[in-house]
Amino acid sequence: MTPEKILATEPKLLSQAQREAYFETGYLLLEGLVPERWLDRLGAVTERFVEQSRRYERSDDMFDLEAGHSAASPRLRRLTQPVEHDPAYWEFASQSAIADVAEDLLGPDVRFHHSKLNFKWSGGGEEVKWHQDIQFWPHTNYSVLTIGVYLADVDETMGPMGVVPGSHEGELFDLYNGDNWVGALGEADLARVPLDKAVYLCGPAGSVTVHHCRMVHGSMPNHHATRPRPLLLNAYSSADALPVTPNPTPSRYNGALVRGKPARWVEFDPRPCLIPPDWSAGYSSIFALQQEEDTAAPSLSR
Repeated sequence: MTPEKILATEPKLLSQAQREAYFETGYLLLEGLVPERWLDRLGAVTERFVEQSRRYERSDDMFDLEAGHSAASPRLRRLTQPVEHDPAYWEFASQSAIADVAEDLLGPDVRFHHSKLNFKWSGGGEEVKWHQDIQFWPHTNYSVLTIGVYLADVDETMGPMGVVPGSHEGELFDLYNGDNWVGALGEADLARVPLDKAVYLCGPAGSVTVHHCRMVHGSMPNHHATRPRPLLLNAYSSADALPVTPNPTPSRYNGALVRGKPARWVEFDPRPCLIPPDWSAGYSSIFALQQEEDTAAPSLSR
């Protein structure tokens, strides 16, 4: 759905100025939007998964583990598709205020695409290199976004999400290194991105980040000595933006309608999009791909 059509509808939660700012810059930061009752519930559920991860020695399709993870000292990189593992995550993704934010920025008909919980553990939790999202899961148009919720206070030492304002209106970059998908911009492409204008999105627990699917974004390592940076991310699309490739992390909720009704017409954006590798044999995480770990560097099929 085009910005003009979306802005012509009545917003539910955001102001018209906030909506216009999103379409101009490609991002929003909504400090303290999520109420304490939700933070307490999500925090308790998340802590159960941290405890469960102590029994794991290697990554699988639920837990992505950082080097050094152990029962005594868990170091999670990601809980994949949390909506699959506890109903609280799905209730939050489909019924809380963040779904209203999605509706205000995508139009009245909204589909859920996927979820993930990135922990960025204390004392050096891994960076996420500069990248764009939509090349991982192309759609017929670019009315697609990701909404993040900080489950704890996040300051500049903790690897907050960084965004490059306006980059969603620029080019889409190649996320391959030769024939290997690495999910990050190469040095030559980074030289064309105004990283000096990057904005780092800090805020208290309950703060919400929103970024457009074409936004160049990333985050530094978490240098805080004791505090991890759990960021719960849910991706949504306008109902008229249909996935072109299979979702690399299957879930019963992929494509679920969370607002409005199914689209009768699909919309096509004429701007092309890079096609990712075939992940039907398994997908690891952006962390493993960007680090080019041996178990997770799929090649471009020839």
